[in-house]
Amino acid sequence: WSRMVLTEETAPGIASSLGFSVFTPGTVTGMVSHDVEEIAYVLSGIGELHTDTEPVPISAEQAIHIPSGLWHAVANTGTGDLIMVFGFPHPAYPPTERR
Repeated sequence: WSRMVLTEETAPGIASSLGFSVFTPGTVTGMVSHDVEEIAYVLSGIGELHTDTEPVPISAEQAIHIPSGLWHAVANTGTGDLIMVFGFPHPAYPPTERR
């Protein structure tokens, strides 16, 4: 699950947003593509960032940059929760396409 914690609704006038996600073991999200870039930081756990090419391993204390328009998904490949903080240069969750 994901939750936006800092947006234009919670901080009027803000130009960017912040959220976090908790992926339980075995979770694989659907592919998404955002209109803006996304940055993320893995707080704990291990997993993979899936794109249209090869999966990229991700793990705790790793920062991730996802360019705008890149189709991506997250998979938790570990035995514990995969927890990530993410942000966008957009005042709310940005326009997003889903596959």
